[in-house]
Amino acid sequence: KMAAVTDYGLRKVVWKSKFTPIMILDPFTTKLLSSCCKMSDLMAEKITIVEDLFKSREPVPEMKAIYFMSPTAKCVESFIADFKTNPKYKAAYVYFTDYCPDDLFNNMKLYCSKYIRVCKEINMNFMPLEAQVFSCDNPGAFKSIYSPKSQDKQKTLEELADQLVTLCATLDEYPGVRYKKESNMENTKIFAELVDKKLARHYELDDSGTKKGKTQAQLLILERGFDPVSPLLHELTYQAMAYDLIDIQNDTYKYKSKDGLEKQAILNEDDMLWVKLRHKHIAEVSEQIPKMVKEISASKKQPDEKITIRNLAQMMKKMPSIRKQLTEKTAHLQLAEDCMQCFSNNVEKLCKAEQDLAVGSDVDGLKVKDPMRTLLPVLLHPYSTQDKIRAVLLYIFSLGGTTDENLSKLIQHVKIEDEREFILNWKELGVPIITPSFFSRKSSRRDRSQDETYNLSRWTPVIKDVMEDAVENKLDAKDWPHQSECPAAWNGSGAVSARQKSKTTQDERRSGSRLIIFVLGGICFSEMRSAYEVNQAVKSCEVIIGSSHILTPTSLLNDIKALSKGPMETFTIEERSNA
Repeated sequence: KMAAVTDYGLRKVVWKSKFTPIMILDPFTTKLLSSCCKMSDLMAEKITIVEDLFKSREPVPEMKAIYFMSPTAKCVESFIADFKTNPKYKAAYVYFTDYCPDDLFNNMKLYCSKYIRVCKEINMNFMPLEAQVFSCDNPGAFKSIYSPKSQDKQKTLEELADQLVTLCATLDEYPGVRYKKESNMENTKIFAELVDKKLARHYELDDSGTKKGKTQAQLLILERGFDPVSPLLHELTYQAMAYDLIDIQNDTYKYKSKDGLEKQAILNEDDMLWVKLRHKHIAEVSEQIPKMVKEISASKKQPDEKITIRNLAQMMKKMPSIRKQLTEKTAHLQLAEDCMQCFSNNVEKLCKAEQDLAVGSDVDGLKVKDPMRTLLPVLLHPYSTQDKIRAVLLYIFSLGGTTDENLSKLIQHVKIEDEREFILNWKELGVPIITPSFFSRKSSRRDRSQDETYNLSRWTPVIKDVMEDAVENKLDAKDWPHQSECPAAWNGSGAVSARQKSKTTQDERRSGSRLIIFVLGGICFSEMRSAYEVNQAVKSCEVIIGSSHILTPTSLLNDIKALSKGPMETFTIEERSNA
């Protein structure tokens, strides 16, 4: 029987830090908890009622309550209101996701001390999204960090740094910190200093009274402008493609079954088929799901015919015993079909041009001498505005910037004269749009010419080079200064030390080193996939990647455009298309 909670990775670490029959959560902790457990797991811990801290609740004075909440003024005020005049519960067990400021703590003590049985900071102020992926769940950080009109950049960097420290604490790591030095941006340096200071403070305040030394872990800090290409390309691996082309909200894929019923599938790590398929190329996924269905139908002596959604519905009616097995597969068969539909309509033609612009050479390895000849067919074809914007940006990135005159022509061609911010605002991320540019972004890439790749998936995210260089100890100290160093025994490369036996399972791997990557301003799905690929290849090192939030091409472009707008002005690509 499959364990209810994922048995490996970040989600397990978080759920293992266990929490009386009523539990009260704020919106963040609700999300956090649901990312790593189900209601049945809470019931197994004798928690039968889960309530929202900010909604009105009936008093249950004979019961004790667990409060799991963020250490914010709003949460603490709501907590105090529960006990100040007419106490709602017999007693409170308070768990904060992070360090609680003294003024808030003293307020609680003042009004509620006789009801508080436990008050603990459990350092868990992040979302464990997948086995090797975490998020600070703060998409607004993008505007705070990059908008020239931002009023709260420093505050946002402080908050993200606090969250990153709780990740390190949950993993029991005190890593050496390095950052990507950019000649025109200071964010990584400022953020690395903040994180290192907060880590030192956290481990000074260790419960046991002993000062923790640095562990064998490295934390690398980058920001979004280091690779503007990866989040804009049409990706053809299953997870990235689905989130780019299909409307998936809160990891929920909604679809209609053949009998017209609305269905939905949650795409998370409780769906083992999703975990197995998410990083595979869509060509393999489209082949594998029908094969799996065939195996089920063969075991039930079904005629060997083409697998379609309609056939599946018939089989499920005839054989209720295999309904559960097939329901999972049906959702993925439908999702893969939806992806392939988009691919054959438009994406296939776009991919060739995008890959040539990104890689700088064609399928045969011949250098693209005139990128405009690659771009032009895309501009002349009736693709969507968004697809054309993506192609124009890839063209500009491939040249390291373009002239004012050329940019004006491109903007007219795409008919976005009133919305040139989609392109111009990349400069706020330190990405050159207009030449001459005083800084060159052309960094040398790893040679992957021998790698087996699909013709339309030749680009490798820059972050994969970074991960591989880090585990092989090849990061250049000029480009990657040390804010602080971990012990000299950093050993990601697989050169096994005496205390490290070469082990390969996820939990045993912890006897090796950890590489934690944090990107300010969002990560995309192909970058998440890179962490798993490097993890797979380098058995002695666990790679974990995280960011302020997860990006899709559409969300990134809308965020870029909004950088020059005031707080009230938001206008998205979709709204423009509908106008």
